Amino acid sequence: MKTAIRKMGNSHGVIIPKPLLAEVGAKADDQVDLAVENGKIVIAPIRRKPRSGWVEASKRLAAAGDGGLVWPEFGSDADKDLKW
Repeated sequence: MKTAIRKMGNSHGVIIPKPLLAEVGAKADDQVDLAVENGKIVIAPIRRKPRSGWVEASKRLAAAGDGGLVWPEFGSDADKDLKW
């Protein structure tokens, strides 16, 4: 697929067609990593690590008092012994 480099203020840019973004699992406003490899510009989506941000999210839930079981009817008798 051919495209042109366009001037954007003091920089330059390339419009990336939506199908190409979808192919790599990226979308508008996602952060990407730019690199030069073997004379080519490589744009790669930045992948989050699984469960990244869970600690902060659980702290926000606890602070808001919203950390209860989603389906309390599916709890077990041992739940009362859990220490969070």
